[in-house]
Amino acid sequence: MPQFLQCGRYGFDLDTGTLVMGILNVTPDSFSDGGRFQSLEFALSHAEEMIANGADMIDIGGESTRPGSPAVSLDEELRRVIPAVYALRGLGKPLSVDTYKAEVMREAVLAGADMINDINGFRAPGALEAVSDSDCGLCVMHMQRDPGTMQQNPGYGDVVAEVTDFLRQRVDEMVAAGIDRKRICIDPGFGFGKTVEHNYALLRNIGTMQQELGLPVLAGLSRKSMIGAVTGKPVEQRLAGSLAGALAAVAHGARIVRVHDVAETVDALKVWQAASTN
Repeated sequence: MPQFLQCGRYGFDLDTGTLVMGILNVTPDSFSDGGRFQSLEFALSHAEEMIANGADMIDIGGESTRPGSPAVSLDEELRRVIPAVYALRGLGKPLSVDTYKAEVMREAVLAGADMINDINGFRAPGALEAVSDSDCGLCVMHMQRDPGTMQQNPGYGDVVAEVTDFLRQRVDEMVAAGIDRKRICIDPGFGFGKTVEHNYALLRNIGTMQQELGLPVLAGLSRKSMIGAVTGKPVEQRLAGSLAGALAAVAHGARIVRVHDVAETVDALKVWQAASTN
């Protein structure tokens, strides 16, 4: 099935290759790089560096959603995110905003965001209304409970079936709200209310989800605890494991990978794709 994704000013034929989404956290407490890119100047510099290294899009996050993280106020998230969108929108690459707040979505779209990446699956009151009349791309993710409680004994009968059913229901509601399916991609939500075993079951079954829902899959495994659980390495030493995870996701059918280490991921994908070409 041909794969296409419309992201605001940009359209992507996902049958021609994998998109690399570079992570830009403008927060003081991200699990991986909290505080490093909080100032607008450093955020712009890092975004430029990721684009120079081959990033196809930049994902801006103004609220940490690591396990156990506290919520950030609407005003604070707007203060962090919206200036960054204005500062980065002229870089020539799609800008994604990672938020579950409807008002942040609305303001981000007005500021020029090309995608909204929602860990809450556009379930918050007003979320669908905030994006339905735009042309931005929409990434709908699965999460069990919320960031503060999601890793407290997560449980499923069949994690692949349940996550797929959740995403199907969310996509159906989005389409019913008038949203074109070409604007939607899906994310199984690695690390968001899942055990290590759940995460790897989902990783192995990315192709199943893609085929059942007929939508491109975005995979975000970079530096996460599922990598550390296998390698025994702390966050700052998970590059090799993250690269392996990204390649495994692509091998199983992911069309977008969300990563911290753009240059290394781009190189790994080039070699993998060259080796995979008949």
